[in-house]
Amino acid sequence: MATTIATSGQSGHVLTDWRPEDPEFWKTRGHAIATRNLWISIPALLLAFSVWMVWSVVVAKLPAIGFDYSTGQLFWLAALPGLSGATLRIFYSFMIPIFGGRKWTAFSTATLLLPALGIGFAVQNPETPYVVFLLLALLCGFGGGNFASSMANIAYFYPKKTKGNALALNAGLGNAGVSVMQFVVPIVITTGVFGSLGGAPQQLSAGGELFLQNAGFVWVPFIVLSAIAAWFGMNDIASASASFKQQSVIFSRFHNWVMCVLYTGTFGSFIGYSAGFPLLMKTQFPEVDVLQFAFLGPLVGALSRAGTGWISDKFGGGRVTFWTFVGMIVAVWGVLQFLPSAGDAGSFWGFFACFMALFFLTGVGNASTFQMIPSIMRQEVPRLNPHLDAAATLKQSELESSAIIAFTSAIAAYGAFFIPKFYGTSISLTGAPNAALWGFMIFYAICVVVTWFFYSRKGASVPC
Repeated sequence: MATTIATSGQSGHVLTDWRPEDPEFWKTRGHAIATRNLWISIPALLLAFSVWMVWSVVVAKLPAIGFDYSTGQLFWLAALPGLSGATLRIFYSFMIPIFGGRKWTAFSTATLLLPALGIGFAVQNPETPYVVFLLLALLCGFGGGNFASSMANIAYFYPKKTKGNALALNAGLGNAGVSVMQFVVPIVITTGVFGSLGGAPQQLSAGGELFLQNAGFVWVPFIVLSAIAAWFGMNDIASASASFKQQSVIFSRFHNWVMCVLYTGTFGSFIGYSAGFPLLMKTQFPEVDVLQFAFLGPLVGALSRAGTGWISDKFGGGRVTFWTFVGMIVAVWGVLQFLPSAGDAGSFWGFFACFMALFFLTGVGNASTFQMIPSIMRQEVPRLNPHLDAAATLKQSELESSAIIAFTSAIAAYGAFFIPKFYGTSISLTGAPNAALWGFMIFYAICVVVTWFFYSRKGASVPC
């Protein structure tokens, strides 16, 4: 039975027959359609991450152009996108089955125009009140929210055997938006990229000029193009339709909450380390120009996620996740060895190398944990719903997998706030970040035990 796609109107983008687990269907029609949706999704997600994290660069430049805010006020501006993005992910987790992947991707991408344009105009007016900047920081959370819906959408398109790699590509190259932003924004704010259309430069207190508005404006044309591409090029899957009530069954699934813990250990670490890495480098090695290196950590993590999804498809997500957490413990211990302490200046390059290893491992773990979720639910749904026939079981497992993937990403995103906050608390109380890093090691040790007990040991209840 061929894929049925209506030929006119909005329904022309709706796939009314979607069977990716059918080898013949996948070969003849499914793979091409899924690939097209994936490669439209990826740049949209990259832009979302760029806008989500852009405030970390903007806030560092506000004092230089005359905005006299306290350290505490600047901290809240930097932290609010992480809080709002993580919170929005909870709601975005359930949007794809309600509205459809094509429509929601186009809409959610278009919403990025609000903070991008808002930042561009607000920084040009020295009378802009602080409350406006607070609102814009919250609106940057739209970018963080998009990840949950994007991953839920792509999960519906691929069969189990390649789902891990597809999710890794979508997330990994999407995560690269953090690194792209940290690389691009410091360049575009030094020149009038948009000429007179972009507005006049701001005069720096130390002399010179800055086009800080370009930190927002530079994303606008790409956001518009990406939203249009999603609207005209992506698909909605009819069988993926479900209400919030139908999806809310995941809150009663024990393994939903277990995977929230594990994904916080992987993605929560990635996004938290990305947000805190420049500041940590600056406080521990003040002689280093951190802007030369800050973008490399998120880049390594994003590329490793995109490039290692196949490992979990081949060897099993549980096994890969177990060894990833072991490696993360070793990497954090290495970071501790190279930090300055008791008169010892430490070693920046040893510190940097261990953090690059840590970023790489978070990427591997991001891919492996997401690969685990569909595998877990393929085993759990038949056990919990023995009355369902094969087709209904498959549909229910896909529905729950997609919702859990999105929901776990929402919980893990709070790492964007808490990891930098733990650094700050540790430094303020003890004068060093060591206590926070030891806390992270303990958490990873708990993740090792949890992964081993439930998923990777011989005789595990849900081997994957």
